[in-house]
Amino acid sequence: MDQEKRVLAAFALSFLMLMLWRVFFVKEPPPKPSTKPNTAVATQPASQKPAAAAVPSPPLPPTLPVVEGSKTEDIVVENDLYKVTFSTRGAVVENWILKRYRDAKEAPLDLVDDEACGKLGFPMSLKIADEALSNKLNSALYVGTPTGTALEPPVKLEFSYSDGTVQVRKVFTFEKGYDLNAEVSVVEGGHYRPVEVTWPGGFGDHSLAPAIINTYAMGVYGAIGNLTTVAQRKLSADRSVPAPLQLAGLEDRYFAGIFVPDSPDETFKLGRQTWTPTDWSGKDSDKPSPIIAQLGEEGEKPLAFRMFVGPKNLDVLRAQHPPLDSLVDFGWFALVAKPLFLGLVYIYDHWVHNYGWAIVILTLLINFAMFPLKLKSIRSAQEMQRIAPLIKSIQDKYKNVKFNDPKKGRMNEEMMNLYKEHGVNPLGGCLPMALQLPFLYGFYRVLELPIELRHAPWIWWIKDLSAPDKFHPFGFPLPILPTVMVISMFLMQKMTPMTTADPSQQRMMMFMPVIFGIMFYNFASGLVLYFLTANMVGIAQQLLINKFMPMPQAVPAPAARSK
Repeated sequence: MDQEKRVLAAFALSFLMLMLWRVFFVKEPPPKPSTKPNTAVATQPASQKPAAAAVPSPPLPPTLPVVEGSKTEDIVVENDLYKVTFSTRGAVVENWILKRYRDAKEAPLDLVDDEACGKLGFPMSLKIADEALSNKLNSALYVGTPTGTALEPPVKLEFSYSDGTVQVRKVFTFEKGYDLNAEVSVVEGGHYRPVEVTWPGGFGDHSLAPAIINTYAMGVYGAIGNLTTVAQRKLSADRSVPAPLQLAGLEDRYFAGIFVPDSPDETFKLGRQTWTPTDWSGKDSDKPSPIIAQLGEEGEKPLAFRMFVGPKNLDVLRAQHPPLDSLVDFGWFALVAKPLFLGLVYIYDHWVHNYGWAIVILTLLINFAMFPLKLKSIRSAQEMQRIAPLIKSIQDKYKNVKFNDPKKGRMNEEMMNLYKEHGVNPLGGCLPMALQLPFLYGFYRVLELPIELRHAPWIWWIKDLSAPDKFHPFGFPLPILPTVMVISMFLMQKMTPMTTADPSQQRMMMFMPVIFGIMFYNFASGLVLYFLTANMVGIAQQLLINKFMPMPQAVPAPAARSK
């Protein structure tokens, strides 16, 4: 009906203009009949259109009611887990604070980088093919309407905007946990436009050093249990992820922002953004180029998705639908690492309520369980020590023989006959220790990844078991735990019999504690605590072994033949 009224009004206006032109500007014709076109128009039947209205204006697109906010306002959605601040300017997220966590500077943890987003755009910004329209919609004033309260979730927040031709609607529904449901639509000319929702400016704890951010900032996408991660520092070009897609988003070491599309046809893109920090002096010149995530709907329908924004806590992730616990990747030895982690959490929850002491107790249990293997390794080392003079005599016999000389084969044959004669397995000391390596790597993953150890204290100066031990009593870092660990390794070395008679290998073994100390200088203090505890247990075990299993008498080497 509105379209018909506009057409009739156009005809009426055209006819009125024609009559006014005739009255004021056209002279009266002579009385005789005339064949001029203007008199012909006057004598047309009433059912025909006037000549001036023969080319009407094209039909206009449907006019939408204008919906626009009057001023920039903040709308806060808050519960005991988070505080999310939306702005009616663009209907975007300005802050996403996780209330139970602190950043590296002990401030409330905000997953949105204000400085970067101020230049690159804020989370929940829109992107469509028309860049000018995208900019307009991301800077427009929306009308925000919240319903519900934190005490009675869900909390629904609806943003609306229309300039008369384009209509935008964003609806966010927050549940009890860290997840929300969202629906976004852009309508123009009576049709849905393809639209993308973006999270620009990076994600995670932005108070960390740039090198750490670059190490742990990731894009992630794929199917449940089969995720692909892309490190921020390795993302050299934009990457589009083909459908179908179960989840996609951004993560760092401890937190994740994950889109879960309602439709498998929705698209996902990852990209890098560049920006210049406010401190133009170059102080922050190594600021990382943040990663941007874009979830899109290419069909003519609203973009609908669920989103998880929160900690990578296994219990929290398992409670999601679908479960997101695959975001915590324990690596190749997950079969070992996961039970170790669950054991650590159990000890913390039911026994000591301190993750430092939980690490100590779990290390004791592991070492007691592995003691039979260690005992076998020590017995093998003692046997090797017993026949060391015989081994050395064979090595001296062939010491001048070149490596590629066939006589070297005879030396190896004599060595094997010696092992067989005395019932010694040359790998007997290595194999039991090698079986412990999966536990070592598994414990490394347990102490490196889970958020449970983030900012978890132990005693005195150890305030964060996930960070290196850097005690500052004199104004410079003093790594107490790594230093004590190196000393304990030297003690163990002195108490444990050497399995080799080769002087070069013995010298290398003597330097191993120093090498480990350098390696562990920047490792998480929780991991160093594990090694230190294991060494102290090893020293105690070695004392008992030396007391009750004394070193056997060495077999004397045969007398050298006289020339």
